Amino acid sequence: MRVHVECYSAYKAEERPVRFRIDTYEYRVEEVVDQWYGPQDAWYKVRADDGNLYILRRQSSVPDGAWDLVSFRKAAG
Repeated sequence: MRVHVECYSAYKAEERPVRFRIDTYEYRVEEVVDQWYGPQDAWYKVRADDGNLYILRRQSSVPDGAWDLVSFRKAAG
């Protein structure tokens, strides 16, 4: 699922996601729980302001690579 992601940029561009939008709802990233890199993609496991966990993937092999929502886990409780 395609998502629109806003990133924090400092030392390098698109260092980490800080906000993302699915349809018309916007989520603020409260914590980057984990991140890892593959040959074509960068992956971020984040906890959003709704308490849920999301895995976002950015296609890093091309400039302005597309973002996708790969996984979603509802918060326990």
